[in-house]
Amino acid sequence: MRREITGFSNPTVKYLRSLRDKKHRKREKRFLAEGLRLLTDARECGHVPETLVMATGRDPHPLLDELESAVEAAGGEIIETTPDILAKITGKDNPQAVAGVFAEFDTSLTALDRSRSGIWLVAQALRDPGNLGTMLRTGDAVGAGGLILIDDCADPFSVEAVRASMGAIFTQQVAQARWEDFLPWLREGAGQLVAASLRDAVPYRGAPYTAPCFVLVGNESRGLPEDYEMACDLRVTMPMRGRADSLNAAVAGAVLAYEVLDGLEQN
Repeated sequence: MRREITGFSNPTVKYLRSLRDKKHRKREKRFLAEGLRLLTDARECGHVPETLVMATGRDPHPLLDELESAVEAAGGEIIETTPDILAKITGKDNPQAVAGVFAEFDTSLTALDRSRSGIWLVAQALRDPGNLGTMLRTGDAVGAGGLILIDDCADPFSVEAVRASMGAIFTQQVAQARWEDFLPWLREGAGQLVAASLRDAVPYRGAPYTAPCFVLVGNESRGLPEDYEMACDLRVTMPMRGRADSLNAAVAGAVLAYEVLDGLEQN
């Protein structure tokens, strides 16, 4: 179905805007993504938006034609509206020419296949959606199986996190769990839990990493609780040559992930 919306007070506009709010996203089990590149990545990964919103006056593009065809074939809805209304929906002053509404994915631990990859990323109480999106991008870059969010993390389906993921939200499996549920799940099968730490740690370069390796990163300001660190199979330390005593959480995760990847490839 295709239709045009020209008024800010249209109920569909209000509904689409509401998906920027976590409460409404959780109720509807839907989230927003914007930009032709991101939506194309989603389509190529098998995720077609239920609703495609396009700005009038946009430049033609063959990828957009393919996206429209995919939405129509799936029985979705295509909406054309003004750039101003699209900006209202996405919350950006200079929005992309296209946005889409997707159904949220299953984020239970039971939906994960740990044999999918030799490396997984795990974040505990990560609060910044930009860091969360960056970790998804890192996971995609190193070929990780996905990102497991422990305890109270930022919403992976927020507009900010989806935007920061640069499409990796569609290539990476995402799970959400409490620590008391995650640890028993991990111990039910193969899996080495690794974290950066100063407690009984070995240098991160050349450490004995084994697959599947779950790289654990803590909260941006507090790091990991001590009992979480002590539950890890391997604790590693990264040198700080300057005055900083730690790295940004997402950066630390990326540095460690690439070292793990290198170690696994050499074994």
